[in-house]
Amino acid sequence: MKIGFVGLGAMGEAMAMCLLKAGHELAVYNRSPQKADRLVEEGAQRADSPSEAARGRDIVFSMLLDDDAVASSTFDENGIMDGLSKDAVHVGCSTISHALAIRLRDEHAARGQTYASATVLGRPPAAQAGELFVILAGAAAAREKVRPALDAFSQRIFEVGSDPAHANIVKLSLNFMIFSTIQQMAEVFSINEKAGIEPKAIFEILTNSFYTAPVHRNYGKIMVEKDYDKPGAPMSLGLKDAELFLAAGGDLRVPLPTASLIRDRFLTALAAGDDRRDFSALFEYARRDAGLTD
Repeated sequence: MKIGFVGLGAMGEAMAMCLLKAGHELAVYNRSPQKADRLVEEGAQRADSPSEAARGRDIVFSMLLDDDAVASSTFDENGIMDGLSKDAVHVGCSTISHALAIRLRDEHAARGQTYASATVLGRPPAAQAGELFVILAGAAAAREKVRPALDAFSQRIFEVGSDPAHANIVKLSLNFMIFSTIQQMAEVFSINEKAGIEPKAIFEILTNSFYTAPVHRNYGKIMVEKDYDKPGAPMSLGLKDAELFLAAGGDLRVPLPTASLIRDRFLTALAAGDDRRDFSALFEYARRDAGLTD
């Protein structure tokens, strides 16, 4: 297929590379052009704007940092909507607000264009390996059209219906579960460490008994090894997603008291200057509260 890709951060570049390796004809755009260099060297076409990345393509993916980046890349002059043909599909993969997800759905529809959402679960190494989990929502014909492309970077695709906004609310919900699990482990590790039991011993028990999910294994390992400074998911991103989840709760009139706690833990970390550390470093704030020092 002829595919466009807008947004080449750590996740976007890895997803785009998977599409290229799967044999798709790829046009790529990033606001910082140098981030497209490796893909261009591998055979992708460099686009000068989001509209150029979308023009003449069967599908155009967007994978961008936040609401502002998604909105400007889609709605502004020379945005995706300017280049998207009536029989193509814009597939949004970004983690965005419930309100923006609805706007994307409705404004594409008003132009007679097709929009689907394919949010993803997984960190950059999973994207590089083509092992992301994808949450897909949109019209049935759009879902059928985009699945072969999604197969290039996913190990499983979950469909959640015809409303693209549903994939975004699911993604925010699952991110919240990651954050709350990290906070739970941080408290469990801290109380056991205060009692004289090493976190790595608790980690071994957890991950070899009832708590065997990737979120326990992957983030728990980072926490017990205190390996917070490798490229990963920073505190600032965690705060953004926690606030988006709380905003969705406000939109839908659903109280989310635990999410408020998680938001405040991220704010504490950012106030201490830890905005770029992996959000599993929440463990250090639980340790500090328990009076633990290295």
